[in-house]
Amino acid sequence: MNNLTTNKLSTPQLFKGIALFTPGGDLIYCIDPSKQGRWHLHLCSALQEILDLPEPPHFLVPCYTATIDHWLDPRTQRVRTFAEAYPSVIRYQPLLNAIFDTEELLWQPAPWQEGLCDRMVLSTYRSSFPQLWEDHDLIVRLDLSEPVPKYHQPAIAQKEQSTTQGYVLRLFVAGHSGTTERILQNLHELLERSLRHPYTLKIIDVLTHPEQAEINQVSATPTLVKVWPHPIRRIVGDLDSADKIVQMLATKEKF
Repeated sequence: MNNLTTNKLSTPQLFKGIALFTPGGDLIYCIDPSKQGRWHLHLCSALQEILDLPEPPHFLVPCYTATIDHWLDPRTQRVRTFAEAYPSVIRYQPLLNAIFDTEELLWQPAPWQEGLCDRMVLSTYRSSFPQLWEDHDLIVRLDLSEPVPKYHQPAIAQKEQSTTQGYVLRLFVAGHSGTTERILQNLHELLERSLRHPYTLKIIDVLTHPEQAEINQVSATPTLVKVWPHPIRRIVGDLDSADKIVQMLATKEKF
């Protein structure tokens, strides 16, 4: 999965950001200083190519989206922020603040329109788009000037892992709090500063997904798990130690 990466670039002072989630929890987003339109279409098309879908999943919009706008108030000449997320994804506020570099911003619930995001209607797409209901540990920033990354199915990815130079990381937290957002921000900055290879970082709330904590043998939070490259390593509790995290990431499988 060496081509699945956050690819965090510098965040401009004024921009419009759009994040599109899947029911399985994957994320694709953009940061656009020119604030051009039709980004939802670009994100859907990119998801189609990455996950090899039969067609762009336009039915995810707006139910699984979050938007943010940093704009300049002409009266006060101060930068103001408007951010909202639909009920299906508003629980991902710490992740949204990490990718958009907005610290502890409180996102507003987007107005719910009756019949627009009907769960029964959305579930009818599951048989045709099963990939969207799977969790691929996918966090991708879309830049139209770069080729869209292609997701390798597990059988192919397993075959290629011997030559893959990248990292798959999972961060387990308990609920949303200022502490959680601080950990996310510090970790994101450390990874961008320290890693030379692409990476994916998946945030898992053990209160919402206790089964994931059990599968990954996580008994306390926060816990950072390096899933790939092998061997699997984890740090529990102290994520303020940059040296420990860098040492964990540098550990490679011995042959």
